Amino acid sequence: MSLATVYSRAQTGIDAPLVTVEVLISGGLPAMSIVGLPEAAVKESKDRVRGAIINSRYEFPLGRITVNLGPADLPKEGGRFDLPIALGILAATGQVPKELIREYEFVGELALSGELRNIKGALPVALQSTLAKRALFVPDGNADEAALVKGAQVFGAKHILEVCGHISGRLPLEQHQITRRLNHHRATNDMADVRGQHHARRALEVAAAGGHSLLMIGPPGTGKTMLASRLPTILPSMSEKEALEAAAVASISDQGFHFENWKQRSFRSPHHTASGVALVGGGSEPRPGEISLAHRGVLFLDELPEFDRRVLEVLREPLESGSITISRAARQAEFPARFQLVAAMNPCPCGYLGHHSGRCHCTSEQVLRYRNKISGPLLDRIDIHVEVPSIPQGVLRNSQGDTGESSEQVRARVETSRAAQLQRSGKSNAQLNNREVEQVCKLNDADYQLLEQAIDKFGLSARAYHRILKVARTIADLSRSDAIQTKHLTEALSYRKLDRAMN
Repeated sequence: MSLATVYSRAQTGIDAPLVTVEVLISGGLPAMSIVGLPEAAVKESKDRVRGAIINSRYEFPLGRITVNLGPADLPKEGGRFDLPIALGILAATGQVPKELIREYEFVGELALSGELRNIKGALPVALQSTLAKRALFVPDGNADEAALVKGAQVFGAKHILEVCGHISGRLPLEQHQITRRLNHHRATNDMADVRGQHHARRALEVAAAGGHSLLMIGPPGTGKTMLASRLPTILPSMSEKEALEAAAVASISDQGFHFENWKQRSFRSPHHTASGVALVGGGSEPRPGEISLAHRGVLFLDELPEFDRRVLEVLREPLESGSITISRAARQAEFPARFQLVAAMNPCPCGYLGHHSGRCHCTSEQVLRYRNKISGPLLDRIDIHVEVPSIPQGVLRNSQGDTGESSEQVRARVETSRAAQLQRSGKSNAQLNNREVEQVCKLNDADYQLLEQAIDKFGLSARAYHRILKVARTIADLSRSDAIQTKHLTEALSYRKLDRAMN
């Protein structure tokens, strides 16, 4: 009997737990069995592995082959274990050095010819193998992605023969270096494209500076979608950690990671017919949803009242926690979901309430029923409610030469404000807990009285009270003020449009 051990990685949510591939070759009738909770694609690897070994001119053993994927209670899926299983067979039969193989981790799907095919989730694998201080072999198409991890020792291979040649020392491979040019350019959308809407532009800047959620209310065609699409262009630049987190989520998704999106804030805009599973993730094999794909970026929900109410309610927990846990009978997966929510809605069913043309004929009861499609608890969790009114044609014509500030100019103020928040609290103002709010969002006695009067008049909750203070703190940071002043508080109160409209 002969035993060989090879290290690989599985995929569970955004994690890549270690899998020890043990290959035992013993006497008996020729047979190959795989144990350790393998799903169908893993069970089928025996045929791919056999074809790859034979076509690579290695000897496939005729005895009984037992492959154990440990730990036994961790579900294994996909073709990523083809390469480690094949190497375990070759090591157990002495065709590659058994001792040196323990210095590496291997993932990759094999073609019958022995060529390596790409896998999902190469980036989380590289993160974990780097922490384990082992070098990593991946298919050549995944090598650039895995090499994004600083300190990672990544080797890319196109064929199993290249892997065997490196391990045996006959044809050593060089450690992979990223060959693609990383994309650091900003999107073509720019704040200078927005005409008028100075109040909404200001609200967007406050939301970007403090990481606040935002709801825009206005008739069709007033620029709500245009404003939302420009939010990523004024958000602070992504740190290396944030970029890796967002790239790791994209890496395990069905669409995969694309290099042109490196260090670019994502902008996800699901249709209002999207299901709860599409929004938060799920499935028998849990996959990330829109809120996780928007991690460290923007989730835009247009026509907010048209979304199914039960779908919207699932946003309440991740808005607070910044993560989502998908539980199934057999397994559980957690995905990050630290997104910035931006939503848009019409003021009434026909969409033209308050329009200068006077074309709206909706009754107050119809308006109230329409707005009640959004639950109070969800509305309470949105920091800023701002009106985006219609602009007369004369104003549009006269403002053609007035382009306003560019995204670059606005982003400079946003980054300065965010840097002050990180230095003070280590997080954005939107993420402050109640105790931290009491410490950094202090008011003088007169302003506390003003805020209490607003709470009594509009019937605001304790959550809304704290969110008003957070927004006021962000406005003060944009003004480079150490203390929250009365003008900062009153501006924050003006960003509770729906609270005022319903009272």
